[in-house]
Amino acid sequence: MNLLPVVALVGRLVALFALLMAVPLAFALAEHDPAEGAFVGATAATLLAGGALSMLTRRFRRELQPRDGFVLVGLTWAVLPMFGAVPLYLAVPGLSATDAYFEAVSALTATGATAIEGLDRLPLSVNVWRCFMMWVGGLGIIVLAVAILPLLGVGGSQLYKTEMAGPIKDQKLTPRIADTARAIWGTYGALSLACFLAYRAAGMSWTDAFMHMNSTVSLGGFSSHDASFGTWDSPLVEGVAILFMLLSGVPLLLYYTMLRAGSPRPFLRSAEVRAFYGVLAFATVLITAYLVAFGAYPTWTEALRYTAFHVVSVATTTGYASHDYGQWPLFAPLVMILLGCFATCAGSTGGGIKMIRMLLLLKQARRELVRIVHPQVVNPVVFGGHAVSDRLMQSIIAYMMMYGASLVGLTMLLLFSGLEPVTAFTAVLACVNNIGPGLGEVGPAVNYGGLTDFQTWVLTFAMLLGRLELLAVLVLFTPQFWRR
Repeated sequence: MNLLPVVALVGRLVALFALLMAVPLAFALAEHDPAEGAFVGATAATLLAGGALSMLTRRFRRELQPRDGFVLVGLTWAVLPMFGAVPLYLAVPGLSATDAYFEAVSALTATGATAIEGLDRLPLSVNVWRCFMMWVGGLGIIVLAVAILPLLGVGGSQLYKTEMAGPIKDQKLTPRIADTARAIWGTYGALSLACFLAYRAAGMSWTDAFMHMNSTVSLGGFSSHDASFGTWDSPLVEGVAILFMLLSGVPLLLYYTMLRAGSPRPFLRSAEVRAFYGVLAFATVLITAYLVAFGAYPTWTEALRYTAFHVVSVATTTGYASHDYGQWPLFAPLVMILLGCFATCAGSTGGGIKMIRMLLLLKQARRELVRIVHPQVVNPVVFGGHAVSDRLMQSIIAYMMMYGASLVGLTMLLLFSGLEPVTAFTAVLACVNNIGPGLGEVGPAVNYGGLTDFQTWVLTFAMLLGRLELLAVLVLFTPQFWRR
């Protein structure tokens, strides 16, 4: 494969990424904070690198081939965090290059796993950059580029399918894929504005409302405070967070569909959305009763408040905390992390395998049980009133096999490095599913800064693997992909 056309596009995306640094730079200049020089230097270096790369490879530009899309997405998500890490490395004292890259990957993949201590003492612009990268990465820099840079001259449809999460990626609401991407980003922007104003009305400062809006609608979970939402200890602020996490956990295309239809029916008829809200409601009641029974909280009201916030936060792969739920009886936090593996909907900003895959797998299991009793019966998997093709089911089963193998393999690597089992397993679950906090040494009251460089690189790869839906990354490691 000739990679120079792909490299040319990566150069243009890097240059675009440099322009995004204007947001934290504006905060740095307004506040005269000590990170001002770091952002000026990082912006200049990123713009220069992107421009130079684009200019040196401009004569190799051509229409992308199907395989090029996978290479472009993989390269982009590996390269952009390098430049996103530069201001963090320069502005945060004692932060290693490994931890800076980990932090940038965590932000862009909307994971929310942090390796930085003392968030309250960081310059404002640094916290703004961490959260703003999360907002940009929530739907993906590639979709952003396809939406606003049609001059890229690339196969937009291929990039959209590679970038968007979930098994059903061919759903388009408009004739042109760029128009569909713009519709998604328009919905995302409207949801972001509403969240920002709601946080401000609930009592956050303007800057805190902006930063937490970025990490709420992206379902990322970064905070500007070490205590996260425990800083405010406010049921109203937590209620706003719960509302917008629930709104962001469903397919954003549904909002656009409802707007065009002038009716909430598309939302109400979605089996995936109903399952999403149903599972979260059931888990909230179950864990509330469990915590009251074990005496973790004296009253149902208090237990329900903390349970609802953390169930929604972890299940939607956001990862906010208002309390150290790592101190709860192990059953409760483990159930929440397992929910984070599948609860969010395809087409949302959440991570994990997505609710639709889980529903289809359950239907497939039921289908096989029926076949055992009635071998000749014709019993197709039906979802949303339509029969699901065997090709799609095979794809989902292959995805789940690779998902399980990835969890086991990465966990074994961390165990090999000396990490204790609970920390190793939950850290891999949290990173592959883009949840953020795990349990043990990476629980909600601590962070990932205490891990070795090897362990940090393993989990960095896990975050990229989960954000790009596993197969889009793993296919790059197959010999068949590189053969002519």
